[in-house]
Amino acid sequence: MLLAIDVGNTNVVFGIYDGEKMLESWRLATDNKRSADEYGILFDSMIRRSGINPVSIDDIIISSVVPSLLFTLEHMCLKYYEKNPIVVETGIKTGLRIKYDDPRQIGSDRIVNSVAAHTRYGGDLIIIDFGTATTFCCVSAEGDFIGGAIAPGLKTSAAALFEHTAKLPNVDLELPGKFICKNTNESMQSGLIYGHMGFTEHMVRGMKKEMSAELGCREEDIKVIATGGMATMVESGVDCINVIDRRLTLDGLQILYEKNKGQNKKRVLQND
Repeated sequence: MLLAIDVGNTNVVFGIYDGEKMLESWRLATDNKRSADEYGILFDSMIRRSGINPVSIDDIIISSVVPSLLFTLEHMCLKYYEKNPIVVETGIKTGLRIKYDDPRQIGSDRIVNSVAAHTRYGGDLIIIDFGTATTFCCVSAEGDFIGGAIAPGLKTSAAALFEHTAKLPNVDLELPGKFICKNTNESMQSGLIYGHMGFTEHMVRGMKKEMSAELGCREEDIKVIATGGMATMVESGVDCINVIDRRLTLDGLQILYEKNKGQNKKRVLQND
């Protein structure tokens, strides 16, 4: 069995796969103050509680956008599972051709999502991850990662308003039900959520136009795949998202494992 670990800025998400089948998945708050032992105990107890014996884990793959946690989790894998994990970083086989000025600058989560979407859905794609940051990745039907965009996520934008203004409160991200609101909480919700919906539609519209010109495809044939914690909320107010796939990142790790198993040493994002 495979243990797939995705380390994000807000959460560490991990799952157990038996072949291509996900058996179970879990979510922890990202905390770079935790030690390898603390993570090891948390992982072990959550896995055992689901009726899975950690001894049956044959291999591990990790994607991390938090460099300080990568060493901690690698150490945890060695100590608790006696496995040297495959790490998604420069040199790993992806099946994509990276058309980026410097491939080393691309977050591993964006590569993992792109690999999963390209494998699962095919065609010309825009992949949106509504997480701590909202990221857009454009991938051609031929497997070219042609670029994208990065913006603050909904929760990040809400936190910035709260932290950098004297009187605005910290609000829950819930749909206010109207654009014109009569109190501060709902006014912030309207601006944050409906503003993010409008931003998403504008970005997708612009990206489809540029992809059509660059790839020679029709704009209406470009599929938009969304993932991340805020995807459902944003999708409820836009018409540009075709599919929400909450398992995209973990499934992408399983796909990358199949491409790289037996090579559990750090390597470099290759254009292959």
